[in-house]
Amino acid sequence: MTRNVAVKVDHLYKVFGRKPKDAVEKLKAGLTRDQLPSSTTAAVIDASFEVLEGEIFVVMGLSGSGKSTLIRTLNGLWEATDGSISINQEELTGMSSARLREARRTKISMVFQHFALLPHRTVRDNVAYPLEQNGVPKAQRLAKADETLKMVGLDGWGDKMPSELSGGMQQRVGIARALAADTDILLMDEAFSALDPLIRREMQEQLIELQGQLGKTIVFITHDLNEAMFLGDRIAVMRDGQIVQVGTPEEILTDPANDYVAQFVQDVDRARVLSAGSVMEPARAHITEQAGPRNALRAMRDNFLSAAVVTSRDRKVLGMITDRDALKLLRQGENSLSSKIKPLDTVHRDTPLIDLFVPSVESPLPVTVTDQDDRLLGVIPRVTLLAALAAATPPTEEMSVLQAPLPTDVVDAALNAKGGE
Repeated sequence: MTRNVAVKVDHLYKVFGRKPKDAVEKLKAGLTRDQLPSSTTAAVIDASFEVLEGEIFVVMGLSGSGKSTLIRTLNGLWEATDGSISINQEELTGMSSARLREARRTKISMVFQHFALLPHRTVRDNVAYPLEQNGVPKAQRLAKADETLKMVGLDGWGDKMPSELSGGMQQRVGIARALAADTDILLMDEAFSALDPLIRREMQEQLIELQGQLGKTIVFITHDLNEAMFLGDRIAVMRDGQIVQVGTPEEILTDPANDYVAQFVQDVDRARVLSAGSVMEPARAHITEQAGPRNALRAMRDNFLSAAVVTSRDRKVLGMITDRDALKLLRQGENSLSSKIKPLDTVHRDTPLIDLFVPSVESPLPVTVTDQDDRLLGVIPRVTLLAALAAATPPTEEMSVLQAPLPTDVVDAALNAKGGE
């Protein structure tokens, strides 16, 4: 299903200092950021991208790359120098102050790095604050605050003061406050960077869980590559004010746009980012249940395999059969594989590679990849799995054999014998 565009950024520039419009014209003429006068700082240069409804779009870059400036321009805290921003097809650039305040109340919420909680208000009142600003009756907004606190795991903490909470809990309050506003778009500026690593990971997992429940559109700013890879449906990589690549985590990891991105991602834990679907190969030996032992043996012989995946006519995986079992059926004159089909564990195409090691070791077949309806999509030979983790050259077919098949002369003799199918 095609999703609508929630945020559209078109050739956006944000320049600080003297004569920003002149600086934009110079940048458009080909000057670099470093060639501008020292009194001028180009924080965002010619940025263009779209954020789809319901996705987590991560903007990633090192300090000074322009990512925080970008997100503050997205919600109108800073006015764009040039270019345009639209939110749900409504133009944000050039919007009146009154309409901008209304958009912030109804369309865009923001979670800051340092929580920005009101220290003199209880946790419940902090969460209810945006509803109070929107004129929601007190009983209704406090009930909504309690509901949202429960959603982020802070049920029963509403009467506490922010100072009584840990850093991770305070950040949960910040997220709850943004969720309570019930806007479609959530902007998060380095929201977890001040947290300890274990709490940070917990917050990342909770954000994904909440996203699964609520389907918000989230623009998330981070300098942490692993965080970007874990959270992002798509990632925009920024450098020196420019967006140098936009893509899925897998696309950025396996097909970096330039040397900068390649160096940036070289230390990523590929096992947690890449999925089965991104490295799978076509299944070289799969047969239908009705094919019979002779065809099964022939397919395994031709592909130098000792077993084959058995599917129904609509490619649903039924199990596997070995060359030895197929040979027995052929010698017994059987025409069906049904009696010798063995169970076969499969993995979904979205399964991360880190979860494939045990299936790869335990199965006589390459890891079998299926869709949500158990239909065969492809396989992952063990050597392909290892090569993907090492970013090596794809293996040859001969390298893909996981278990020695029956000797060719034995199979040929069986296939040439009379009888059977």
